[in-house]
Amino acid sequence: MKHVYSFVLLCFSTLSLIAQVQNPVNWKAEYKKSSSTQGEIIITANIDMGWHTYSQRPTDAGPIPTSFTFTPSKSFTLIGKPEETEAHEEFVPAFEAKIFVFKEKAVFKQKVDVIDQTGALAQVKVEYMTCNDMMCLPPKTVELTVKIQ
Repeated sequence: MKHVYSFVLLCFSTLSLIAQVQNPVNWKAEYKKSSSTQGEIIITANIDMGWHTYSQRPTDAGPIPTSFTFTPSKSFTLIGKPEETEAHEEFVPAFEAKIFVFKEKAVFKQKVDVIDQTGALAQVKVEYMTCNDMMCLPPKTVELTVKIQ
């Protein structure tokens, strides 16, 4: 009986550890200058095969839409809201609904007016959720920093 209990405990411990280290989406941010006073912060998500993340489009179906929170700065101002590459709509069995998703890669662009040309830092928090065909990971927030120059 001790061996069965130990085996079950080991299995649950291993599953818990695997769930903690999964990070199927890697984010990066860069700045692209379009004129002397404007540019874009480009935020890219590289998504592991078999996984997907969600569009910014709100949904009542269940998943957390991707969202961006920029730290206010005196060095630049945001122009509008982040735009996204085309997400595709598909039926997601976990939520029993059609939802806009990204697979493999997602690109978001935030236009900015640059006030201070000395290379300010833009800080952004990305909140997102990711799933595969078997499970969804809890919503996650990542912080990115990009130099505006």
